Amino acid sequence: MSLATEQKPTLETAINLGLLPEEFEKIKSILGREPNFTELSLYSVMWSEHCSYKNSIRWLKTLPKEGPHMLAKAGEENAGLVAVDNNLACAFKIESHNHPSAIEPYQGAATGVGGINRDIFTMGARPVAQLNSLRFGNINNERTKYLIRGVVKGIGDYGNAFGVPTVGGEVFFDDCYNINVLVNAMSAGIVKKGKTVSAISYGAGNPVFIVGSATGKDGIHGATFASGDLHEDSAEDLPSVQVGDPFTEKLLLEATLELIDTGAVIGMQDMGAAGIICSTSEMSAKGKHGMNVWLDKVPLRQANMLPWEICLSESQERMLVVAKKGMEEVVQQVFDKWDLNCTQIGEVTEGHDLKFYFRGELSAQVPAESLVLGGGAPVYEREFTEPAYMQLNRAFNPKTVPVPVDLKQVAVHLCTHPNIASKRWVYQQYDSMVGTINMSSNRPSDAAIVNLKESDKALALTVDCNSRYVYADAETGCAIAVAEAARNIVCSGGIPSAITNCLNFGNPYNQEVYWQFVHAIKGMSAACTKFQTPVTGGNVSFYNHSKTGDKEIPVFPTPTIGMLGILKDKNRMMTLDFKQPGHAVFLIGKTTDDFASSEYLYSFHSIKNSPAPYFNLDEELQMQQVIIQLIEKGLIASAHDVSDGGLFITLLESSMPRNLGFDISTDEDIRKDSFLFGEGQGRVVVSVSEENLDAFVDIIAEAGIDFINLGTVTQGEIKIDSEDFGNVSCYKELYDTALEKILN
Repeated sequence: MSLATEQKPTLETAINLGLLPEEFEKIKSILGREPNFTELSLYSVMWSEHCSYKNSIRWLKTLPKEGPHMLAKAGEENAGLVAVDNNLACAFKIESHNHPSAIEPYQGAATGVGGINRDIFTMGARPVAQLNSLRFGNINNERTKYLIRGVVKGIGDYGNAFGVPTVGGEVFFDDCYNINVLVNAMSAGIVKKGKTVSAISYGAGNPVFIVGSATGKDGIHGATFASGDLHEDSAEDLPSVQVGDPFTEKLLLEATLELIDTGAVIGMQDMGAAGIICSTSEMSAKGKHGMNVWLDKVPLRQANMLPWEICLSESQERMLVVAKKGMEEVVQQVFDKWDLNCTQIGEVTEGHDLKFYFRGELSAQVPAESLVLGGGAPVYEREFTEPAYMQLNRAFNPKTVPVPVDLKQVAVHLCTHPNIASKRWVYQQYDSMVGTINMSSNRPSDAAIVNLKESDKALALTVDCNSRYVYADAETGCAIAVAEAARNIVCSGGIPSAITNCLNFGNPYNQEVYWQFVHAIKGMSAACTKFQTPVTGGNVSFYNHSKTGDKEIPVFPTPTIGMLGILKDKNRMMTLDFKQPGHAVFLIGKTTDDFASSEYLYSFHSIKNSPAPYFNLDEELQMQQVIIQLIEKGLIASAHDVSDGGLFITLLESSMPRNLGFDISTDEDIRKDSFLFGEGQGRVVVSVSEENLDAFVDIIAEAGIDFINLGTVTQGEIKIDSEDFGNVSCYKELYDTALEKILN
């Protein structure tokens, strides 16, 4: 059926595809006629929240994009690009695969890993490290156990087979994620400066190839699915979940990098969300050209696929390549060598229209720019209002919380809590050593350290977000997420360089949810400006809520921060473990009488409403600059930031690697439970040898920042105010096995 004769869809059809009535009218205005079903389907996915950011771009544009190391700004390429040294650059990005993972956890998580790695190597960078940030519901629920087992196995199986180490991550549990889990995957890759490839199409007559796997019906309308609600019948959306093949992806990686070296490539883009229509429209709009595409030439693995299905399929391990005319044989030879599909499905044209043909007939004709973010895609400014629960958070009175009689009971509770206990059950399923570049697998540090064999520098990578803090106060909580990421980089010996973000929120049409989003962006902007860590790009994931009837239950606002830092000298890597008995232990940074939003308050006392913990951005930056100075001068033996679980857990985590302990004294002016388990920000525990003690104190005093001489490292015993808290080996057994005892 041709463009001229196909029956035109109705407004009801448009609404069923996820379009608003005013968007349907806008499409008719753009085309100057009624769209056919294929064209309407193209707009429905490209104008979905997942692809267009129509409800978020207004605020995303306010994020800082300038920085001392930036080579590509947010939105310019598939991933952010940051200079490492005079020769090398790092491409890195984080994205979500939440809804697919909630429906089919294994494939949902696996294809999230595959997709984020393709974003890296389409730029010409070889992936060198993967991280992930995972959120699940109540760990005692059988469904949660099913989801975490599937997600972790999916990440492990795909990443391990693909051959890139998983070097870091975080796992968090809360009832708000019972239905809608969050699976955020991050990848970083290395490329020589000047060797990157852009996602662009230009040059009339240049051939357009689809390479990699064949196209099937998996993932059709996946972008629309990611922009909708999860509900009781969401399992019926299983065809919206893609199926991954890491072995094909490995071949595609090698073939792609080999092709780039031939000089035949004009532009290249991964086929992720929205498949062929996304790649063709975004590349064409960027290059201000059109494209003719012959859909019946696309290699298919299912018979009788219709034009709109071929355009929208999100089958994995596929790329769109625009090559130089006359070099078609070069392209073909590379992919034949790697035994991958390589088929010319189109050519670049003058003008701005995408024309899709099927069996000799025109199936769709749309202006490329009208489909894309920054072009004709709609942009909305939503109303927002402060959530009612904020009054409860502000009304919290710590004096109503009794100090427990037995603080050892609290210590055991925290070290065995799933949010704090070792994630060994998770990370043992990941290959962290493939490629022999992970410097932190046997030398524990706050951030993952990745060796660059061609440089005297190393990468420091981390993902961070305490979503409970963001729920408590979105602006402060998101600033804390950036600050904690920077603190982890600094405590590992690195200098914070740039961030990527994955913004996981509920329904943007819910004014309280949108308030959370807006204020999180404000907090992120303030912190990134302070630390000179510009936002290189990332992902917005709305509609993360469960829906029962008319009631929406949003997840905690979760703006996950993926941060890249640079170790100027890889020999100055700092680890978190105490080195030997007798070393002095100091707490650097301001300690306040505060346990708001702590794991201690939330899970031990079951108090869910309180403000964000103490945080001062200026004090945080000053403290981090002192830590950088101490590491550069070689004056500290270890550094570990105070975060989840408070000071006690920080000291315990520094003790366990070498089976050492600590003997400390608390501050008489601060509640003992607050001193030990409060999560006030901007603090780092360091250990110092006797020979460095005087120089260490001189620098701290000169900087004028708060610090406390806590005590000393011991042979293994733990003492607090002369009270015996047991031996570190007992806590280590509890800490290491808590998660696996629940899951196994």
